[in-house]
This record gives sequence, structure tokens and C-alpha cells, in this order.
Amino acid sequence: MSVVVNHLTYAYSEGGKPLPPTLIDLNFTIEEGEFLGIIGHTGSGKSTFVKHLNGLIASEKGVVTVDGHDLSEKSERKIVRSLVGMVFQYPEYQLFAETVYDDVAFGPKNMKCDEAEIKKRVVRAMELVGLDVDRFSSRSPFELSGGERRRAAIAGVLAMEPKYLVLDEPMAGLDPKGREEILALLERLRRENGCTIIMISHSMDDIARHATKVLVLEKGSVYLFDKPEIVFSHAEELMSIGLSVPNVTKICIEMNRRGVPIPKTICTENAFLNWFKEGRKHA
Repeated sequence: MSVVVNHLTYAYSEGGKPLPPTLIDLNFTIEEGEFLGIIGHTGSGKSTFVKHLNGLIASEKGVVTVDGHDLSEKSERKIVRSLVGMVFQYPEYQLFAETVYDDVAFGPKNMKCDEAEIKKRVVRAMELVGLDVDRFSSRSPFELSGGERRRAAIAGVLAMEPKYLVLDEPMAGLDPKGREEILALLERLRRENGCTIIMISHSMDDIARHATKVLVLEKGSVYLFDKPEIVFSHAEELMSIGLSVPNVTKICIEMNRRGVPIPKTICTENAFLNWFKEGRKHA
């Protein structure tokens, strides 16, 4: 099963008149179990695209299907919304209940789960994000630290047990420890739950380390769509359109300029160390 994007085009309107398209003829497939990193400038269409994945925006031209369910069909959107969980920037701003338990339970209650199922889902979701149930269930979400609030908000999405998890800059505003905790959570969800991760990020290092595929959007169109090592091997092209590249890639570019031949496909610390070790073996 997969997410299939077929000739998706979308334009907002102002005063009843359409504006220039935000998305232009997008075509690609997100395979089940992948970690898709989405990068591009502000205004490139990233957030508009992910809002199509559970019908928050209805497609005007083209089709998006999730596990075969066509999101252009209103009757299919309810099914898809049970498959696709959405985590927007600063999700902790959406916390509202008196206790963490009630906030995490909100989604399952709306899904008409019985009390036993709700409790099971809340406990599981809180465990997944590293919030001890006994310690945090009865606390107000507004008493938590920034990182804890972020995790509580994500737990509320996970309690609906989505098959696909879409995140728009989930580490925004977090300190390095908080960022690593969220990334570790996403990797755990993929590994243990088989959850497909679709994440917008401005951190090229995070994308290089964790994504299995990278989608680069430029002015609403697909600029590149491939494995991270292939995408970041086009470093000069990415920088020419004003995007950054991973720090390791920058080091490799400088080494090549200084006459040290190093593969353009190296974009992570581990890949760099492996290349270095191999070179020493044959030195």
C-alpha cells in the first residue's frame, strides 16, 4: 500500500479569483514504511502539499490516493483521516484539556472507541513518546516543559493509531535534546509500528540522517525526488536555488576543491567515517 500523487495541481484564490498555482503537476509515490523528508523554500508548496494527504485541502486538479482511497471523493476522506495523522508546527499550542490524559484521549473519543480501548490507546501513545503514564496522566499539559508539551501533543495524534504520520517542522523551537528525542521517536514508530513518516524540515542534517527519500519542492514543482545521497549529490544545484545542504556535504565539497577526491553521495557522518576507514585500509 502507498500514497500515490498523480498530476496534483492546486491554486489558492483571493476575492474569488485564482492566484498563481502553489502546486504544479506533482507526480510521485510514497511507499509504505518510508521516511520521506520534504525540503524547499518558504512558499514552495510544502505545507499546501501535506494538507492534501488527509483532505484538509481538496484536490482541484489531479488525484491523491492513500492505500487506494481517492481523496477527491468526499466519502473517502473520513477513511483516510483515520489512516493519516497530522502534526503541525508547534502542536502544543493545540493542547486544551485539563489533563494530559484527556488531551491524548480526545482523538480516540471522537473515533467512538469504548473506554477500555481509549485507555489502551492513551497508555500506548504516552509510552511511545516517553511520558510516564502514572506521572503525567493527571497533570495539566500547561505545567509541562516545552519538550514534554510537544510530546503530549504528538501522543494525541498517535492515540488515533495512524498508519501514516505527517509532520510539519516537528522540531521547531526545541533545544538539541528535544530534537533528538522527537527524531528517535519517529525512528521507533517506523521500526516497531511500521508507520510511514512524512516530515517537512529545514534541517538538512536531520533529513540526510533519517530520510529514506527526499522530496525537493521549488516554486510548487518537484525539483528532485530520490534517496538522500542522490539528492544531496546535487549540492551545487540545491545551493543555486538558495537551499542549504548537510554539513558533511559542505565538508566534502571543500575537500574536493582542495584536491581530495571524495564521492558526492556522502552526506552523513557515518558515510564519511566509512569512506575514511576504507581509504585507510587501502593506504
